[in-house]
Amino acid sequence: MKKEETTTKVIKETKFVHALIPLLFLIISLGYTLKYTEASPHIPIIISGIVASWVAMFGLNYKWETILEGILETIKSSMEAAIILLIIGMVVGSWIISGVVPTMIFYGLKIMNPSIFLPATVLLSFVAAVATGNSWSAAATIGIALMGIGAGLGIPAPITVGAIISGAYMGDKISPLSDTTNLAPAMAGSKLFDHIKSMLYTTIPSFIISMIIFTVMGLKYSQVEVDASSLNSILETLVSNFNITPLLFIVPAMTIGLVIKKAPSIPSLLFGSLIGGVAAVIFQGTPVKDFITVLQSGFVSNTGNEVVDGLLTRGGMNSMMGTVALIICALFLGGVMERTGMLNAVARKILSIANSTGSLIFSTLLTAFAVNVLAAEQYLSIVITGRIFKDVYREKNLAPVMLSRALENCGTMTSPLIPWNTCGAYMIATLGIAPWVYVPYCFMNLISPVISAIYGFTGISIKYLDKEETKKEKTSLKYMFATLLNVGK
Repeated sequence: MKKEETTTKVIKETKFVHALIPLLFLIISLGYTLKYTEASPHIPIIISGIVASWVAMFGLNYKWETILEGILETIKSSMEAAIILLIIGMVVGSWIISGVVPTMIFYGLKIMNPSIFLPATVLLSFVAAVATGNSWSAAATIGIALMGIGAGLGIPAPITVGAIISGAYMGDKISPLSDTTNLAPAMAGSKLFDHIKSMLYTTIPSFIISMIIFTVMGLKYSQVEVDASSLNSILETLVSNFNITPLLFIVPAMTIGLVIKKAPSIPSLLFGSLIGGVAAVIFQGTPVKDFITVLQSGFVSNTGNEVVDGLLTRGGMNSMMGTVALIICALFLGGVMERTGMLNAVARKILSIANSTGSLIFSTLLTAFAVNVLAAEQYLSIVITGRIFKDVYREKNLAPVMLSRALENCGTMTSPLIPWNTCGAYMIATLGIAPWVYVPYCFMNLISPVISAIYGFTGISIKYLDKEETKKEKTSLKYMFATLLNVGK
């Protein structure tokens, strides 16, 4: 690292041992907090940021002003995500009090059955994410309704969340409207549609495997007879407390339509929350003052039906405050480690094992995951990892799409699996699920990095800058799958 002179001291080179100190503290403190207390990860993460600051100030001679600048820049880069979270809270409350969510749950329970629910959830989430180019939008719209339908059918909430996230992230990764799908090739130096074609190698097998698993799980739940009296009680409760009408589908259709038309996310979601208010007044006879209260504090269901009340008591800007605080705490730690070179030190250590194509791609995946954990932001994971590995891939004669694919397969895919990452925090808050419990069921997100690593070590679908190397791949059995997809020519 370039040395920088100060008035009194010279900044030292950041080494892996410097990064290891706050990293170990984070692992130990998080483990203790989550296992032995009922506290959230906020305090361990913010204290880990303080530890990282101490290491930087007293071990590397950084000034606090320099560290603070890095913290603020990192937090600033994710403020849009924080604002979206607050607005999503408003949307959830608005769509419940207006009857949109109860209507979606009502008709979903009418047509769904446990045997097809999980694969259908994956497909519906996939379609919503492809159309909007945004996994967050898919979760905040159709995802919320699917949670209610799953509960009515007796499907455990963590499994439903896994199906929603699997489908949403599959759709996000092949949609040209997705921000991360545009960011990854930009950082790697590849073209958008070349990147999407390359992503098909990992996303299609991952998606097929995930669908098979969810289908088998669905068949398991089909053996469990749905309690007809309980289901009818839910339907009757919804009808008696809300004006259920297909006309309410206009609200999510208009909101999703704006996103499809590439309208900015924040205005589109704000419009969605406000049009929900219009629907609440027209269809539910809700006073304007009650609607405004729900936007702030959320909707409280008092139907007397425990299942319905559990599903519909949520939303409001206040419900997202803890999540926003968690993100800021995580970005505090990430900002310190980014500005002081600790993240680069971790990446250099990981990169030291990269002496082959397989180990290089594996190192990329590992680095992207590490940045997701430490910096708590998928955009930083893609940007930082891409910046570190771009020249290395060129030196190893690997095409840029190999880097952009690896960035997405781990940088994007693992982000919702980490509770303090912006994506993980968002999914937990939006879908109303506890941290960690849904992770084992996010099959798409877990399988994609594994397949990417396997391809690296076996040579499947690997594309080189040197055309002769690519020709060799085309003559091998390993390249047959790539040929079928007509990629790499």
